[in-house]
Amino acid sequence: MPTLDPVELVISMPEEERRSWLRTLAPDDAADLIQSAPKTQQPALLDALDPWPRSEVSALLAYKEDEAGGLMSPRFARLRPEMGIDEAIAYLRRQAGQVETIYYAYVLSEEQRLLGVVSLRHLLSAPRDRLVRHVMRTRYQSASEQDRGEAVAKLMSDYRLLAIPVVNRAGIMQGIVTIDDAMQVQRENADQQLQRVGGMEALDGPYLATSFGRMIRKRAGWLSALFLGEMLTATAMGFFEQEIAKAVVLALFIPLIISSGGNSGSQAATLIIRAMALGEIKARDVFQVLRRECAAGLALGSVLCVIGMVRILLWHRLWGTYGEQFARVSLTVGASLIGVVLWGTLAGATLPLILRACRVDPATASAPAVATLVDVSGLVIYFSVAKIFFLGIV
Repeated sequence: MPTLDPVELVISMPEEERRSWLRTLAPDDAADLIQSAPKTQQPALLDALDPWPRSEVSALLAYKEDEAGGLMSPRFARLRPEMGIDEAIAYLRRQAGQVETIYYAYVLSEEQRLLGVVSLRHLLSAPRDRLVRHVMRTRYQSASEQDRGEAVAKLMSDYRLLAIPVVNRAGIMQGIVTIDDAMQVQRENADQQLQRVGGMEALDGPYLATSFGRMIRKRAGWLSALFLGEMLTATAMGFFEQEIAKAVVLALFIPLIISSGGNSGSQAATLIIRAMALGEIKARDVFQVLRRECAAGLALGSVLCVIGMVRILLWHRLWGTYGEQFARVSLTVGASLIGVVLWGTLAGATLPLILRACRVDPATASAPAVATLVDVSGLVIYFSVAKIFFLGIV
């Protein structure tokens, strides 16, 4: 039995119970819950909060939920640079029950500008006669309010941070994003990309909790688009009807040719999307990627070419399967495999890069989408090669 959605659970509570439950939430968690609620229910949920938390949550609701501003908590440990070590530790002890995390303390000026960061460990190990400004780090990583959640999560992962400060353009500190919120963003992003790579829209919820109608709508659009694309294969085959009539045996290898191109394209697309998601490929690397994939496509196509030609020649020698034109058939299949695999590899590698340049999610270049594109173009390559080798044969 699927679990009840938290928003539905809160809305279904009696008013007093709902108010008590909302009071236990941290501001960022309360903002996430209210953003997930229907628009008509959001004012009532916001009014259930006490005045101070309500102002904090209202400020967070001004940001998009996938931005650093929407992920941050406004409750963080604050220190002044002129504090002594013992004074700072005592002050943090008083803040401990009110802040999101105590691992880091943030040193602020009177104007609330971020001056430095100090860890609790460094405070506890510092000489007692020092000041906070002597032990704070003035070189630190920070995020801006409009930074994408995935970028913040990657930054925290790269530098192994438990929390990262969020500052506005004036350098005034607004809050912190903690590692648990950053990892949640990464999990959600990975989940959405995995579903898109499978050739469908993200469900945006648990599988069993998603209604049947919603699931069908999410899947039908992509499936219909891919089906319409695949219908072009019939058009391509009709255009090369004469070539098929000259050597009917060519039709036997259509599934082999188009599946080889689709598989190579899917491989390349998966590798490139993964590399882009991990930040291994930048915009400046596009020509290096294309050179690498071009070489890979030629090498892989040559391997399949040899296997295909050997198989045709062996079967003909044993059973005479392919008639008098077995040599032409062998050359057609072999050359087509090189061309189709090369094209499939380049298409699979290029499409995610083009989508990223157009500011579209590269995961949209899913394996089914690439396979559909390569299926149609693969037939054109195959029968064009066949036309060359069987030219003049009636």
